[in-house]
Amino acid sequence: MKTLRSGRNRRKWIYVLLLMGLLGLSGCGSPSSASMDTSAEATSEITQAAETTQEERTELVKTGSMELQYAENFAVDYYEDGYKMLTTLPDSKRYLLVPEGQPVPRGLDEDVSILQEPLQNIYLVASGAMDMFASLDAVDQIRFSGQKQENWYIQTAKDAMAAGDMIYAGKYSKPDYELLVSEGCDLAIENRMITHSPEVVEMLQSFDIPVMIEYSSYEQHPLGKVEWVKFFGALTGKEAEAEEAFAEQTEILEEVESGEKTGKTIAFFYVTSNGLIQVRQSTDYIPKLIELAGGRYIFEDLEDSGSGRSTLNMQVEDFYAGAKDADILIYNSSIDGGVTTLDELIGKCNILKDFKAVQEGQVYCTTNDMYQQSMAIGYLLQDMHTVLTDDDTAKLRYLFLLQ
Repeated sequence: MKTLRSGRNRRKWIYVLLLMGLLGLSGCGSPSSASMDTSAEATSEITQAAETTQEERTELVKTGSMELQYAENFAVDYYEDGYKMLTTLPDSKRYLLVPEGQPVPRGLDEDVSILQEPLQNIYLVASGAMDMFASLDAVDQIRFSGQKQENWYIQTAKDAMAAGDMIYAGKYSKPDYELLVSEGCDLAIENRMITHSPEVVEMLQSFDIPVMIEYSSYEQHPLGKVEWVKFFGALTGKEAEAEEAFAEQTEILEEVESGEKTGKTIAFFYVTSNGLIQVRQSTDYIPKLIELAGGRYIFEDLEDSGSGRSTLNMQVEDFYAGAKDADILIYNSSIDGGVTTLDELIGKCNILKDFKAVQEGQVYCTTNDMYQQSMAIGYLLQDMHTVLTDDDTAKLRYLFLLQ
């Protein structure tokens, strides 16, 4: 790797300078064989001592690991002198954070990617992680965006792009390699879509740009997704800020769990462009949110084993049979920009007019920015609890009533 090569070159120059200094001690005249032997012996001893010191100074000594409450798909280990090893568990990828001014340890496994602190030129393609960087006050460490300015709902990201501090570097399948290399990209953070473009990963790595995949969508518990803020807190040196942001969300969960459990049913869905109904599998985090909020997901036994997807498309007739008596409908607007009125929604799928929730005025829509607001899951949970308990809907943040 580039960092390893530069480290070896520095050591070579140190040895050369030591040798030159020893030769200079012998004076300007021709050295005797005895003095040359002494100089050679001294040089050898100094070189061996330097190598020994380097070996001892760069040995990794583990001091502990990050404690996690809900997340199951990453790990962070801490070592002496500020080294950190970040691991994404679904793909078993490891990333060693090397503190500024510290050497790269010897004897590392070849599959360990070296990240030299400070990280200042991150290429962020996993848009769901931007909200986590924003909550850590670490957006300034992101130089390259996989989204254009107009597609961001995170205000700090929009502002950074408007100021030119963050620039568009292409989407996941077609990054601007020349831009990334010329501006010194030090890490690419991708979402799972990159697995469909392995040639992109290979190309980025050929330019010594480590590639990391963000797997928060693999988490079964909603707060497991949020707990990834700790992963990025470790990456950016903002562990304290990450703990504070996560604690805020867990407090909301505790408050909601102590509240009323209504048992009302909710259907969470989206009408696709070809007229199918897209719903969440029962193992997804949305059904879990509904359960935590005190309700029940209408398709509680819906599971498409083997697909690896969180959603499932069904025919309108099947959706009608399963959800017509749901107490509440929530339309997912994060895909197509959503709807603003109940008539608009019925225009997408006329059969909805016969649903119990439509007739009783219990139809809600998510705000467009819900997908990017990864640190808002606690507030979405709070919104669902409000809807289920017929509380004051004026307090809703990420849901609104369709009229």
